[in-house]
Order: sequence, then structure tokens, then C-alpha cells
Amino acid sequence: MSFSYETKNELCKLPVQKLCCARAEAYGILLYCNTFSSTEVRIITENPHFAARLPKLFHRAFGIWFDRQPEPEQQVGKRVFQILEQKKLDQIINTLGYDPRQNLVLHINFAMLEDECCRASFLRGAFFGGGSITDPMKRYHLEMTGSHQQASRELEVLLRECGYPPKNVARNGSFITYFKQSDQIEDFLTLIGAPVAAMNIMSTKLEKDLRNSVNRRLNCDSANLDKAVQAAQEQLE
Repeated sequence: MSFSYETKNELCKLPVQKLCCARAEAYGILLYCNTFSSTEVRIITENPHFAARLPKLFHRAFGIWFDRQPEPEQQVGKRVFQILEQKKLDQIINTLGYDPRQNLVLHINFAMLEDECCRASFLRGAFFGGGSITDPMKRYHLEMTGSHQQASRELEVLLRECGYPPKNVARNGSFITYFKQSDQIEDFLTLIGAPVAAMNIMSTKLEKDLRNSVNRRLNCDSANLDKAVQAAQEQLE
């Protein structure tokens, strides 16, 4: 399993309890999922743990069930969750503070994220919907990729307010918010509810630092030995 997969599995173990936090998490997923419009919601995942979490989360957040979802027996492959019924879509849109009668322009409704627990839940949802993290043994990189420019800009504002200033880049029609500093990634993962993943990054960083320190010392000792041998050879000559 990839490090990103394991991190999301850890997040899936968090219970779905408070209504405000359930809505905030579902909100983050919707803004960063495959499709969220006034005519369709479509979420695609290959993670069975996330697939098991989604129906319970959306029922808690909006009191609705998906029109289409995979069979519980499905073991591998892509799992598609879809909502097409207009009444359900209007319920979601209205709950998130948008007007179902107007053209849906996606942005972050900060009124839903006034409490710290709701902010953390929203960021967890955004990571569920469009997030990935690289194995720290290779490099430090966490990103969230979405298709809504305004939401991406406002996500940057939200992260800065939380104390984690990210970077942004647009690529092939997608808008990417990312971190490359290990300490920022550790803090972000701890905030959204993945302390084990954060600790794994810390451990990996310490292991890398130790290995680099040993290598530097060995290189230094080797260089000093070479100099001593060269000096002795010159003395003999």
C-alpha cells in the first residue's frame, strides 16, 4: 500500500459524530471530488475504507443516500458514488449555503467553518476528495488538487489562517495547493486526524538525518585518512 493510501485509511477510522463536522467534511469532499454541480454529484474512489465511510457521512451530513453506489462485496477497482435526483442535490446545495435557484459558483462558505473542529473536518474532506501524499522516504510532498479556482484560492486563505501557508500552482486545468516542508505536512496531518502518519514522517526524517550525518562523518574520516596516507608517502619519498 502507498503512504497516501495508508494515511487515508487512518483518517477513515475517525468516527462520524457531530453534525457540523460531518457537514464540513462532506463539504470538503464535494469541492475536491470528481464532479459537484447543480445537476450531479459523482465521487470515484478505489479505497474500500473511504467507500465505506461515504454513505454514512452523507447521510449524517445531509440526511440523504446516494442514488448509485457500489456493492458492498466489491473488493477491487474503482467505486462510483453518484447523486442525480434534483431534490437531493438541492438539499445539499441549500445546506452548504448556496442558492439552488442560481448558477452554482463553487467557493468556500466560511460561515460553516467558524469552529476549529469544523475547519479540521473540512480540510480532512478536501484531502479525502483530492489529496495525496508522497512516501517520505522519497521526498516531502502533500497536495490537494481540485477543479475550482475560487475554492482553491480560498483554501489557501483558510490554511494560512490555520498557520500552514501552502503554495499554489495551476496545471492542465487543475488547481493544486501543496506543501513541501516536512514540518508543515506533519502539522497538517495532525490537524486533520492522522497523527500516526505525521509520526511516520518525523521518524523518516530522523532516520534520513542520522544516515546523512553518518555518511558525512565517514566521508570526512575517509578524506582525512587519504591525506594521512598521502603525507606519509611524501615523507617516505
